[in-house]
Amino acid sequence: MIHVTRTMLVARPIEDAVVYFADFAHTEEWDPATVSCVRLDPGPVEPGARWRNLSRFRGRTSALEYRLDARQADHLVFTGENGTVRVTDDLRFTPASDGSTRLTYDATFAFKGVARLAAPFLRKEVDRLADDVAAAVPRATAR
Repeated sequence: MIHVTRTMLVARPIEDAVVYFADFAHTEEWDPATVSCVRLDPGPVEPGARWRNLSRFRGRTSALEYRLDARQADHLVFTGENGTVRVTDDLRFTPASDGSTRLTYDATFAFKGVARLAAPFLRKEVDRLADDVAAAVPRATAR
């Protein structure tokens, strides 16, 4: 299992930031590894909502189905899964004094089957992905 944490500033008030990040389709804007992300079901963005996310990792594209597991005024939890990995994205929001929002992004990658053996060798790549997200979020949310 690999766990990464990054904290970044979002140039939006907390309410707007939570609404923006709750729609996982926006990963196309703030996650450089995301190739595409499409909502799979209609209706409001609430726990149980699902998305199909195509991501590029180590030169390969893979699909994960993500589900919104928790949505609170200052906290979102998503779980993405395929046959190789289960990813939990835990996003916590706190208001900053200047009206922006501090986002703490925790991601846990739990590899399955034979892929578990590769986890120690993937740490550097997962850290790089987290760094890329931390650099992209402020730019994507400044619009």
